Amino acid sequence: MLFTAQRDHGRPLRLGTRGSPLALAQAHMTARALCAVHGWTEDAVQIVTVLTSGDRIQNRALADIGGKALWTKELDRALVAGDIDFSVHSMKDVETLRPDAFCIAAMLPRADVRDKLVGVESFDALPANPLVGTSSPRRAAQVKRLRPDATITLFRGNVATRLAKLDAGEVHATLLAAAGLDRLGQSDVGVTIPIDLMLPAPSQGAVGIETLAANDAMVAALAAINDRDTFDAVMAERSVLKGLGGTCHSPIAALARVEADGLYMIAEIISPDGQETVREEARLPREDAVTAEAIGRALLERASPALRALFDG
Repeated sequence: MLFTAQRDHGRPLRLGTRGSPLALAQAHMTARALCAVHGWTEDAVQIVTVLTSGDRIQNRALADIGGKALWTKELDRALVAGDIDFSVHSMKDVETLRPDAFCIAAMLPRADVRDKLVGVESFDALPANPLVGTSSPRRAAQVKRLRPDATITLFRGNVATRLAKLDAGEVHATLLAAAGLDRLGQSDVGVTIPIDLMLPAPSQGAVGIETLAANDAMVAALAAINDRDTFDAVMAERSVLKGLGGTCHSPIAALARVEADGLYMIAEIISPDGQETVREEARLPREDAVTAEAIGRALLERASPALRALFDG
């Protein structure tokens, strides 16, 4: 479909995004990809910043104030109101169950899925009884698994804010996504943690683009920049989350790797103290949401009652 923004709308297409430096970098990546694939001029896409609840509230854990919807609900409202035509998200920040009115129409090629340890060269280099800053239950549990003597403290804010807190000596170390640092031009920050040491969050490293499901023209335009390998892997990881019924309180890690004949999934759930890990590994066909959800349920079936309780309700 030939889709020309100015001709069809009489105005640029409006791309909604959060206003953090990383979110804006991802929005510009999306705009460039769309313009390149459709042969549009740079002014065909206008970036519109939307302040989200997650950005406004920085002193509490997301799980305590509404979960991942705090990153999406204002952008959703802007879509419904017609203030924007499509929106861009870090996929790991998008809640598992989305209203039918919205369509995840495309994902950009996935970046580095790994975490980085910032502040020290390794977990062994941390002092005794270290203080580690993170707002992620997954990272907190994985740190406790590696360093049971660690104390975890809440670390919210954008990358610059968290690095400033680290530089101020508030913690001995923190953890950040390698993809985010790369997109901000800060690839030299931190030490990359191997996947076999810290399995990433579901959807980590993936950028998703969403629009109204009823907006056929926009859905078609976005499909042109969809990276199918990323899309299939991330949707499988999200299906594992659905099978778990996980929330922001739940330490969950998952990674689907694309193989010649399908996907290879590794998923695990971890107790907050890091003492219990339940892992499943399986091969499954692409777009097989049923099997991916079953992997999530299998994790729960093997978990202790205490760990399983984290996923109730």
